[in-house]
Amino acid sequence: MKLISYKPKEIPGDFRMGLMVNGEVYDLQESYRKAIGVGKGVPLQRSMPTDPASFYRLGKDVLNLAHQAERYLKDTEETPISKDLIELGTPVPAPSKIICIGKNYAAHAEEMKGEVPDYPVLFAKFRNALIGPADDIEKPAATNKLDYEVELGVVIGSEATNVQREDALQYIAGYTIGNDISARDLQKRTPQWLQGKTLDRSTPIGPWVVTADELEDPSNLAVCTFVNGEKRQESSTSHLIFDIPQLINFISSLITLEPGDIILTGTPDGVGVAMDPPHFLKDGDVVRLEIEQIGSMENRVREV
Repeated sequence: MKLISYKPKEIPGDFRMGLMVNGEVYDLQESYRKAIGVGKGVPLQRSMPTDPASFYRLGKDVLNLAHQAERYLKDTEETPISKDLIELGTPVPAPSKIICIGKNYAAHAEEMKGEVPDYPVLFAKFRNALIGPADDIEKPAATNKLDYEVELGVVIGSEATNVQREDALQYIAGYTIGNDISARDLQKRTPQWLQGKTLDRSTPIGPWVVTADELEDPSNLAVCTFVNGEKRQESSTSHLIFDIPQLINFISSLITLEPGDIILTGTPDGVGVAMDPPHFLKDGDVVRLEIEQIGSMENRVREV
């Protein structure tokens, strides 16, 4: 199941939860109403909210209801929403936590002239950084060294504290693509990376969340980055130093993970700062990310 966030392009309003079924867009709440035979006069906000943030906070119970809507759409001939009339937003717009993993591919640690870590390297982003899968990546005047990082994103589906490795995948709602845009000059000017990692409107997430039942094994997914059509990063999640069960085990031993939280699992080698000479993102550049079994996401860089 592919979960999206969408709103009409020309009409002011909030983003709504939607489904992508056979390449077509449908409203999730309206599809669920039809699936269970409930008219529009009956409120469903507690069981099937339209708001994406509220949806993910309900955890895995609401995912089971969403599957009813998906099955209904696959069995009927409902009219989809025209993709020309909508814009997609970041599918998880208001996570309580965005936890990022640094140096989680050995080849990337090497190109950054760092050692392979003994423990996962954790840092954070804030929700002000999140943008949709087709939005512009904003490049502020504060940085001249903006860089790309393709990452597999994990969306938490159940509250997780002290989770054992063997149980970890049960706590996942789904997977998405993230671009951990990094201002290298800001990141490196202090020992703490935060200021270079969470610039306003800099981190695309999307284009959707592929639910865990559809992507059962995230341990061997091809990941790629293209900048203006040139391939820059190419690897596989099989090369993660700390795989997803290890990450959930480690993080949940320190921090309670909540439904809707995002873990960005790290980037492979091929980042711009490590090229000779370095290649940083500039106004007008187009960055395309691809992750196997999820899809692709393309964003343009815009100076602000």
